[in-house]
Amino acid sequence: MNDTRRRRIPRAVREQQIIDAAIRVFAKRGYHAASVDEIAELAGISKPMIYLYLDSKEGLFIACLRREAARLVAAFQDAAGHAPSPELRLRAGLLAFFTFVTEHRDSWVVLHRQAAELSPAIAAELTQARRAVMAEVAGLVRVGIVESGGPAQAGEQEADFVTYALVGAADSLTDWMAKHPDEPPERITLRLMNMVWVGMRNVLGGEVWAPAEDG
Repeated sequence: MNDTRRRRIPRAVREQQIIDAAIRVFAKRGYHAASVDEIAELAGISKPMIYLYLDSKEGLFIACLRREAARLVAAFQDAAGHAPSPELRLRAGLLAFFTFVTEHRDSWVVLHRQAAELSPAIAAELTQARRAVMAEVAGLVRVGIVESGGPAQAGEQEADFVTYALVGAADSLTDWMAKHPDEPPERITLRLMNMVWVGMRNVLGGEVWAPAEDG
């Protein structure tokens, strides 16, 4: 009996093990082709236990989505919160993002490639996760505009635009990363910063591009 107690795994730990297994299977098979039987076998538990803990296959996928989205936001916050200047905070946040994608490829496949195509409940969860990321980036952009000398009004006017452009670029670059697996996160971050931050700095300095008038 004592041996049984020692082997008993707390529910919270067991749930994380189930989610770990589910992410691997969902990333490999896709949501529709993934089977709860395979996830249970990989997690080393019975299929009924998965339903007991997470209710359904959809509930399991949502648990995967919530955990990995929270990990991504936390990594972004932790990295960006310690840098001393706006551009370094943005660089640190982008580096954390690209590092997460590199080190947790299966998680990103679940977050980026699959969730938007599934049920309304899953799509709503993905929307919430995306809003959390957007809020973090928008906060950095607003502060960066103001601290770099731009007026607060300009910060409010431009932050959403820059945020959508930046997050959209970062999302698209994850597909590029899959085709260039040897490209390190640091290099990708530097290249994106050269495009985004240099342009932002020029605009704040009063330099605005306009098409040349036809002669």
